[in-house]
Amino acid sequence: MTDLRYRVEMTPDDNDTFLVTCPDLPEVTTFGDDEDDATIRAADAITEALAARIAGREAIPEPHFRGGRPVDLPLLVQMKVRLYMATREQGVRKSEMAKRLSAHGPQIDRLFNLRHSSKVEQIEEAFRALGKRVDIDVQPAA
Repeated sequence: MTDLRYRVEMTPDDNDTFLVTCPDLPEVTTFGDDEDDATIRAADAITEALAARIAGREAIPEPHFRGGRPVDLPLLVQMKVRLYMATREQGVRKSEMAKRLSAHGPQIDRLFNLRHSSKVEQIEEAFRALGKRVDIDVQPAA
């Protein structure tokens, strides 16, 4: 699996801002006063787009676009998105995850809520329930 570093295109706008779009997630459109501000706003917009796809039980695309500027998402967001993608891949519904984890529905909902500060151990346990493990890879900053 590739990492979840979606790339965005930044286009200078006529009002001294940058228009930001994400080819892999067409619903993402935002702006920024400069490139750094635009990147911060892009991370928020991408997170919201992914949260909406999870809420709508929609597929989440792997990042494929190779141009533009990469956007780093928080590690917890990446883990939750990957967990969601793994459950979809295996056809495991929330009710089945609840059984596998001996948890209640609201606990499972929080595992997929990108704004909830779940504990990493809970997410690792959910991955184990899917027969997967979490691995970390540290890369030099780009």
